[in-house]
Amino acid sequence: MTRAADAENQRKPHCAQVEAMAGYGVAPADIAQVLGIEVETLKADYASELDGGHIKANARVAESLYRKATGEGREAVTAAIFWLKTRARWKETSVHEVEGKLDTSVTFITTYEDRKLL
Repeated sequence: MTRAADAENQRKPHCAQVEAMAGYGVAPADIAQVLGIEVETLKADYASELDGGHIKANARVAESLYRKATGEGREAVTAAIFWLKTRARWKETSVHEVEGKLDTSVTFITTYEDRKLL
């Protein structure tokens, strides 16, 4: 490790931990509480880790999904379908066939009920 990197690790000893928690979606206030520092200090000292954590986490998940989708077996099929729906804009469609006279009109009525949770 170089002297500059060593000095940076001493100044910011929780880089990997902050980046991981940010990647998992943990709020900055919660990260600051875990580290025992103020939120403003966290944001000032670990801005790049907070900003980049979710990007690296998403990349790792995408890599894992890609490996599964290009693999073998049932899990690969499920991963490939998910990948294609989200990345290649595939979608499932359903066809509804109606029999009857062409001059027959059809009316659809949708009713919504407002139910409050107790």
